[in-house]
Amino acid sequence: MDQDIILWTEGLTKDFDGLRAVNNVSIKIERGICKGLIGPNGAGKTTLFNLLTGFLKPTSGRIFFEGKDITDLPPYKRARLGIGRSFQITNIFQRLPVIENVRLAVQALDPRSFNLMLHKEDVKEYWEKAIELLWEVGLADKMYVPAGLLTISDQRKLEVAMALAGRPKLLLLDEPTAGVSMEDVPDVLNVIRKVKEKGETTILLVEHKIDVVMDLCDKVMVMHKGSIIAEGTPEEISSNEQVQEIYLGGL
Repeated sequence: MDQDIILWTEGLTKDFDGLRAVNNVSIKIERGICKGLIGPNGAGKTTLFNLLTGFLKPTSGRIFFEGKDITDLPPYKRARLGIGRSFQITNIFQRLPVIENVRLAVQALDPRSFNLMLHKEDVKEYWEKAIELLWEVGLADKMYVPAGLLTISDQRKLEVAMALAGRPKLLLLDEPTAGVSMEDVPDVLNVIRKVKEKGETTILLVEHKIDVVMDLCDKVMVMHKGSIIAEGTPEEISSNEQVQEIYLGGL
């Protein structure tokens, strides 16, 4: 496989009690870009996302990351290889301060975290990395606030910081603007845009807001009834008649 492809799948399929949620999907995620995945509700986007991150096992097919077959690896091993993810439903420790959420994420991805006799310098390093990440996402001024008291948009930014804890090579974002008010969506998008512009992380973005994907992404894949039916630049996807039919009913 081309070195410019960071992740790819071959014939990825997932069945649930006779229902085929993902149907023979073979995709390629190019290194260094932001790639979007869109599709109507029930298209299979989140199921595909969970297959890529190891939260579901495929019925058939294979997943490769940087040339390594990761099909059978659990999520934590994928994370240590360099795959970070956020969740469609906010997944934070509500009662812990913001910085503790990020510090725990940083520590969890360090092999030294299994050592019960951690040196104080190691703990200091985790805190320093956590603070650095909070500056990156614009939450440094709220580091001691209990995470559950943050606005939904700030919780989404916190999730991005946690997903970046291991400095992943590939960042998968599942509906990062879900639940965010329209006026706060640009604030969340700016955080993702900064990650993209930094150029160190490939991004796969699953979103139901088409305008968000068209604004952020270099390339877009369209999923419908478990299959990828179109792929191209935002301009190509916008003018694709089949995609228009799916979203607009031909109007």
